[in-house]
Amino acid sequence: MKRTFPSLPLCLLTFLLLSQQCTGIKWLALSQTTQHINKTQHCKTLPGLVSSQAQLCRSNLELMQTIIQAAREVKKVCQKTFSDMRWNCSSIDTQKFLPDLERGTRESAFVYALSAAAISHTIARACTSGDLRLCSCGPIPGEIPEPGYRWGGCADNLHYGLLMGSKFSDAPMKFKKKSGTHANKLMHLHNSEVGRQALRDALVMKCKCHGVSGSCSIRTCWRGLQDLKDIAMDLKIKYLSATKVVHRPMGTRKQLVPKDIDIRPVRENELVYLQSSPDFCMRNDKMGSFGTQDRQCNKTSSGSDSCDLMCCGRGYNPYSERVVERCHCKYHWCCYVTCKKCERTVEKYVCK
Repeated sequence: MKRTFPSLPLCLLTFLLLSQQCTGIKWLALSQTTQHINKTQHCKTLPGLVSSQAQLCRSNLELMQTIIQAAREVKKVCQKTFSDMRWNCSSIDTQKFLPDLERGTRESAFVYALSAAAISHTIARACTSGDLRLCSCGPIPGEIPEPGYRWGGCADNLHYGLLMGSKFSDAPMKFKKKSGTHANKLMHLHNSEVGRQALRDALVMKCKCHGVSGSCSIRTCWRGLQDLKDIAMDLKIKYLSATKVVHRPMGTRKQLVPKDIDIRPVRENELVYLQSSPDFCMRNDKMGSFGTQDRQCNKTSSGSDSCDLMCCGRGYNPYSERVVERCHCKYHWCCYVTCKKCERTVEKYVCK
């Protein structure tokens, strides 16, 4: 059935149409949920879920608190990772984050990758901590450790995290209705898999020493995931070198291929995007840009957080701020530290 809308302002109509078409990361709105999910009827009230995600909620209720935590982690880590750049992931804070995150830009590529990594990361660690009854520690590696090392502890259950995380985060792209263009689906699925591969690469050996007086004569080791902030920094590097692609026929079907180097297929470990981003200097609601007015900048930096780059040449205003910090710290045997509190005035700068 053809949908029609009553007479509406153009900007509102555009938002409604975008909301109908773009559902890929709307589940991140779960970060604003304060309700504890312990009844199946709660799944109906959760924002941003497609029907298959709501079904997963009903059949895996205890998993939902972990997924809500993952949505909060995406928001926190994304904003921390990009705090030194004009685009600082602030649009993830609001229900209306679609314009900059669903247009097929490199920003959406990063958020999809981070979201896919975060949900599997959070689930894998929840298995280890015992917060989920449906899973436990990850498997003990098959290879024999070096002399002085032994396998033990509780490994992060990456297998279960990837299994359940991908089911949930990829569901909107596999949803047949109202889920955007085929090119966008391919892009989002590809970038989500890049995020999960970054997570696989972040599974490292962690060890704990044992021995008389800290001699570390033997080490108990397990496979553990690096912190999500470290994975986000790896994805930020991929974001900065992301490849622009086009959707064109390759053989019997259409695929994403690099726009400027179409002699090779897209690499499995590179983020891809379909549309160029704005410069994010000025506020533009249609493009999803909040602008950089009143953003803090670093006067002495030569990087992306410098006042010249952050403020887009508009200039900046100085202001003074009093900060309290620990000082004159003294170590006491054994074993504590005492410090005094010192107050000083620092000069900071914000963009005009």
